[in-house]
Amino acid sequence: MKETAVIIGAGIVGLACARALAREGVDVIILEQHDDFGTETSARNSEVIHAGIYYPPGSLKANLCVKGRALLYQFCKEYGVEHRQCGKLIVATTAVQEAQLHAIKQKAEDNGVTDLVLISRAQAQTIEPEVECIAALFSPSTGIIDSHGLMLALLGDAESHGAVLAVLTPVERIIAQNNHFEVLTGGDAPTSISANIVINSAGLHAAKVAATIEGLATQHVPSMRYAKGNYFSLSGKAPFSRLVYPIPEPGGLGVHYTVDMGGQGRFGPDVQWIDEIDYQVDATRGEKFYDQIRRYWPKLKDGALQPAYSGIRPKLVSAGEADADFFIQSPQQHGLSGLINLYGIESPGLTSSLAIAEKIMNSIAHTT
Repeated sequence: MKETAVIIGAGIVGLACARALAREGVDVIILEQHDDFGTETSARNSEVIHAGIYYPPGSLKANLCVKGRALLYQFCKEYGVEHRQCGKLIVATTAVQEAQLHAIKQKAEDNGVTDLVLISRAQAQTIEPEVECIAALFSPSTGIIDSHGLMLALLGDAESHGAVLAVLTPVERIIAQNNHFEVLTGGDAPTSISANIVINSAGLHAAKVAATIEGLATQHVPSMRYAKGNYFSLSGKAPFSRLVYPIPEPGGLGVHYTVDMGGQGRFGPDVQWIDEIDYQVDATRGEKFYDQIRRYWPKLKDGALQPAYSGIRPKLVSAGEADADFFIQSPQQHGLSGLINLYGIESPGLTSSLAIAEKIMNSIAHTT
């Protein structure tokens, strides 16, 4: 009998999983509670293709980012997804930070990122004349991508292999029994879907979905926390053609400069821990951006930043705690064959998406 898979959540990772399963001949149904795909974390980020620099060696984030980057660039070329391998500078503005550049470079090399180049202030200003620093790392593998275009391509390929997307279809309850699942949905047309594979890729709502699974022990449902990042757009001409990042800060990568495929420059995100999902951008938070940005771009003018948008990361840790790795919870961990729960899939989730899907496919192949 042909296998049936239910994918919960139509973000980038969910769509990548749906595509991978559909291409293997599995009947795939993607359930999305909102009225369109990719409206939360997947649509509210920096749209950066990360090289794999910052993550602990041996971690899922490190391994899947490096592998996923190569797969993503290949996918973009094959499917015509707009992207640009523009590179980025990681800048040091103090002697202490300059020493940190060496540690960042070593960590990147331990992760298999071997193309970082340590450069002087003069070399950095040859690449980006308006940048201010005493030294920098140049990452030629970093890029930018049209995230909506990526999701369209993933969904289109999944649908061409038989996958079906059902929007406005929230999951109410999942009954697990005898290597089989009944997925009960709400919305305007409540229904029950039988499946032998369920992938919980609900992002910010993954723990909430997992808590509805009858048969899944409560100790396998982690507490989720929300880290909000606010982005501010830049009026006027973009100052850099490449991305510019400061030295990372606790909880994030610092207020960095990115540019979208249309050439709009933006800065962000900051780190704001919140209790409830709220995407409103507090304009006053931008006031703190100026001092941070002027450390590496002194020419930033007063009033040049406007509130743009915000994104929320699904976190497995609280403020002040060491960052957590991706948590791809498999049947070996919770005991329910055919169930994969994805927790804490934050940055570099976009870059890692195709590699995450490949890893899940391998996991399913060994447990179903």
